[in-house]
Amino acid sequence: MALIPFDDRDGFIWFDGKLIPWREARIHVLSHALHYASAVFEGERIYGGTVFKLAEHSQRLIDSAHILGMDFPMTAAELDAATKATIDANKIVDGYVRPIAWRGSEMMGVAAQATKTHVAIAVWSWPSYFTPEARMRGIRLQISDWRRPHPQTAPTSAKAAGLYMICTMSKHKAEKEGFEDALMLDWRGQVAEATGANVFFVIDGAIHTPDPDCFLNGITRQTVVQLAKDRGYTLIERAMWPEDMAKAQECFLTGTAAEITPVREIGPYQFTPGEVTQTLLSDYEALVRK
Repeated sequence: MALIPFDDRDGFIWFDGKLIPWREARIHVLSHALHYASAVFEGERIYGGTVFKLAEHSQRLIDSAHILGMDFPMTAAELDAATKATIDANKIVDGYVRPIAWRGSEMMGVAAQATKTHVAIAVWSWPSYFTPEARMRGIRLQISDWRRPHPQTAPTSAKAAGLYMICTMSKHKAEKEGFEDALMLDWRGQVAEATGANVFFVIDGAIHTPDPDCFLNGITRQTVVQLAKDRGYTLIERAMWPEDMAKAQECFLTGTAAEITPVREIGPYQFTPGEVTQTLLSDYEALVRK
C-alpha cells in the first residue's frame, strides 16, 4: 500500500489561532524546534466524534510546555475549543489528534528567550484496525539498547519531542529484526516502558506496573489503573527488574495509540494473553465508546 505523505493531504489544520488548508501548514527551516527539539506534543483519540480525556491531554500539553520554559499562548479551555473546531472542520468521527507547540525562528542558537511559541492541531481518520479478539494474539518486543534517562538529565515529566529520539531508534531496530516494538529499561536497568506506551504485567492474578518516576504516567495508563481497581484487581506500582518478567503470566501495553495491546514476548520472556488482559481490554473499549 502506498503511503500518503502527511504534508500532502486534504483538510484543515489549526495553526496559531485559525484553521488553514492542510498543505499550507508550514514552518521555517530555521525554527528553533527543528534544531534543538524545543517542542512538546500530545496524542489523542477520537471515538464517535469525541476526544477521550481531552481536558487532561490539553492540560498536559500546557504543563509540558511550561516544564520546557515555553510560554503557552492559550488556556486549556481555548485549546479544547480549537481541537473540537479542527475535528468538525475535517469531519472526523474516529481518528487521531496531534496538537503540538514549538519555539519559532526568531532566534537561532541554544538560547531561545525571544522565540514565539507556536501551536498547531492536526486530526486525521484512524479507526480501530483490530477487534479485541484479534488483538489477543499479542505482539513481540525486543529489549532496547537505549535507556530512559535520569530525571536530572532530561525533562522526563514532559511529553517533549527530544525524549522520543531514542524511541524511534529503538523501534526501527526492533522492526528491522522482526519485532513489533521495543521495551526500554531506565538508567538503573529497571523496566520502564515501550517506545510509546506504558507496560503492565499480570503475576499470579495481581497486576504489576513500573513506577513512573522517569517516564510519563500516561493518561491511558491512569485510566487502566482505575479500571483494574474498579474490577477489584490487586494493582501494584513498583520498581520492576527484567527478571521480574519471568514471573509474569500476562503482559500488555497501554497508550493512546496502543489502547490496550496484549504482548506475548519480550526478549527471552514469554506471556500468554489471558483473562485479565481480555477483561481490561473489553472494559476500556466500553469506556471510550460510551
